[in-house]
Amino acid sequence: MSPSLRARSTRTVAAVAVLALSVAGLAGCVSRESASASSDAPALVSNDQLSTVTLDVGDQKGGTEALLRASGELDGTPYAVAFSTFTSGPPQVEAATAGQIDFAVTGNTPPVFGVAANARIKVVSVYTNDASGDQILVPPTSTATTFADLKGKKIAVGKGSSAHGHVLLQLQKAGLTLDDVQLVFLQPADASTAFSSGDVDAWAIWDPYTAIAQVQNGSKTLTTAEGVANGYGFGIASQQALDDAATNTALQDFVVRLAKASAWAEANPTEWAAAYSAAVGIDPKAGELAQGRSQRPAIALDDSVVESEQTLYDAFVEGGAIPGGNQFADFVDTRYNDAVAQATTSN
Repeated sequence: MSPSLRARSTRTVAAVAVLALSVAGLAGCVSRESASASSDAPALVSNDQLSTVTLDVGDQKGGTEALLRASGELDGTPYAVAFSTFTSGPPQVEAATAGQIDFAVTGNTPPVFGVAANARIKVVSVYTNDASGDQILVPPTSTATTFADLKGKKIAVGKGSSAHGHVLLQLQKAGLTLDDVQLVFLQPADASTAFSSGDVDAWAIWDPYTAIAQVQNGSKTLTTAEGVANGYGFGIASQQALDDAATNTALQDFVVRLAKASAWAEANPTEWAAAYSAAVGIDPKAGELAQGRSQRPAIALDDSVVESEQTLYDAFVEGGAIPGGNQFADFVDTRYNDAVAQATTSN
């Protein structure tokens, strides 16, 4: 497929995903034929062979593109980059599985659902955070003071999102089960409406939505995911992109640039918060609050990361949300680890 056709297809898939994709759909449409089989990375090619490559990158508002542009790391790429906007991680996993995007950064939970569905993706990079921006919010008038107080209540949450994983882990911590609460699966925009109108009692969500609700509506933090969930973000790549020598070379360069951009944001929080707020179109106070707790520097994709994700996978299996039997490690590819380490160490 030509770069122009791929770019158009990406935007079409993204639009459909925003409107209709569910995690159940992901599980139902992905083939289970040797999806977790690993192949050797193709040899890197020279930059002059990348002029015809277009990387199709899935993004979320204020995410990868905004960060790369603000830091200047998108300048001078020897390949083209086409960004498509998604509302959350699950449809990004679906698009990567279909080969319609080459790469995307998601929260910690969408790759888990991808693993359960034998999605044709690999996790190729990881970004760490203390998860303090992932919160369960309640209205300003709520009398709830602990997560256990939500027993019998309605919680809005995006299915297959990092917030979904957060809720399951909070249930475990409180000694509750899914039968003790009513999960209302909604994407962020609809969840915000339901929460504001009182149709749900709580909202499990991530920044910047957390910060917006706190700044604009005075929403209260019932609990955060800090110390409960791992807070990781993951770079996922389509197997198709990883198997192509030129695209794989461009992807390594892109992942390195993203790691450098993340380091820049951590070193320049005020400048990044302003750029982020402008990119998302939110109150600068909300942007500053969100980015003050949502920096995600790149780290090594090592055994401790994989083990933490396997724990999250097992929590979803125990909750009956996904089938068991797969290992998260089988969907991890560390081919970019050395390049990322070298780039971030030299900064």
